Amino acid sequence: MTPADYKVLLVDDDPTLLLLLSRWLTVAGYSVRTASDGQEALDAVELECPDFLITDWLMPNIDGLKLCQKMREMVLPHYVYIIFLTVQTGANEMIAGLENGADDFLTKPVCEGELLARMKSSARVLELERQLSLMAHTDSLTGLSTQRSFYELLEKEWHRSRRSRAPLSCVMMDLDFFKRVNDVHGHPAGDSVLKFVAELLADCCRASDTVCRYGGEEFCIMLPDTTENDAAVWAERARARLSSLRIPVGLSYLNVTGSFGVAQCRKDTQNWEELVDLADQALLCAKRMGRDRIIRYASLADAAEPNLVGTKQRDTIFADQLARDVMVPLTICPRATDTVEEATRAFLRQGAPAAPVLDDNGALAGFVSEKDLIMAMVSPEGRGQPLSSIMRSNVICYEEDTPASVVYEFLSRVSIRGVVITDRGRPTGMINRGTLLRWFQDWIAGKHAVPPPAVPSSCREDNTTDRASAPIPRSRDSEPAVPAAG
Repeated sequence: MTPADYKVLLVDDDPTLLLLLSRWLTVAGYSVRTASDGQEALDAVELECPDFLITDWLMPNIDGLKLCQKMREMVLPHYVYIIFLTVQTGANEMIAGLENGADDFLTKPVCEGELLARMKSSARVLELERQLSLMAHTDSLTGLSTQRSFYELLEKEWHRSRRSRAPLSCVMMDLDFFKRVNDVHGHPAGDSVLKFVAELLADCCRASDTVCRYGGEEFCIMLPDTTENDAAVWAERARARLSSLRIPVGLSYLNVTGSFGVAQCRKDTQNWEELVDLADQALLCAKRMGRDRIIRYASLADAAEPNLVGTKQRDTIFADQLARDVMVPLTICPRATDTVEEATRAFLRQGAPAAPVLDDNGALAGFVSEKDLIMAMVSPEGRGQPLSSIMRSNVICYEEDTPASVVYEFLSRVSIRGVVITDRGRPTGMINRGTLLRWFQDWIAGKHAVPPPAVPSSCREDNTTDRASAPIPRSRDSEPAVPAAG
């Protein structure tokens, strides 16, 4: 990089010195801005972050030491190299400057040759720092942002969206059956596919959008100033382009498809991570419903004509029934601190294929299935590990006072087969398709179900749940636990 690639902010309350230093640096090729005090410098940094900050120590309003401290507290797009101009050359002053974030010192009066030599030396440090930052924030295979850098950008955009009340949407995309590509054609072919897909997604994005490789064959896209409906339109364009993409592999070509989950930041969305999680839930439903499709998160809860019975019949069947009136109550639930071996004995004793897992306070912490236990029980080390190390942390839940018709609409619209019913975060029962079928049968026979008894205390101390009411995890990696709807 040349001096022209670097921006310098000069800060000093002496206009003569500012003019002199500015002239030296401008002639050398640097892009220079000036400020007369610390506050003016902070305002300038907010508008455009410099590469170098050269500041006097003693200034009105905010002095150089305080300015340096505030600069290090700011979230900036890159590292700023800070050089102090000072007549205070004592050890105590230098220690104070270094502790507050200074990188170098120049003693007044300033020598032009020394200033330019230190700038060149500092530029080498900045170049190395930027190379390391690029490696940390960029996926080495695809050149896209990493999950970490994506979250940093999403956090800023989420706060901006909250302040301006502008819409913000997120899209999660997963390549369908990508493991087959690696298994049949080899990992180099898989890498080639990921590169082509990354390039396609980036090409679909605007300058304000951000796409990252979220992990493996998953990608996440941030769409600022975009509603969920518009994000679904974007996703459909990307899906169509992806399905028609022919990727060269050796002497042949590969065709791949992708599943998309779309979500918009809602009023009750607590943070940016939750927004990604909503899109991830929609993605899971897209994969459950046959892949190569787009699912909006809002469609999972939108009021619409249900698939099994009409609205009038539904209202007649469920009337004023709540989830607690329809659910199958739990009997016992394992704790997150229980060992795999303890949970396995309880599963075998009760004949349960799966169960919600409680934390120390009795609240829902996750979900564990027979498959999870089988995978852990094969090794002596696995048998003694706590359930918290193998459980799935994401579970679809509804509170007990949720209208039963809402749960019915959800289960009739998506391929997920069941949900956990909770009372203020504590699991008390399950509703799945079998539960609803039994309810319909009772209604037809004129035997309306009686509200189930209170959850026994054993649910908080023992280790399983009813077979017909197994909860369905919503995380990506929980797919094998729940077969797709037939």
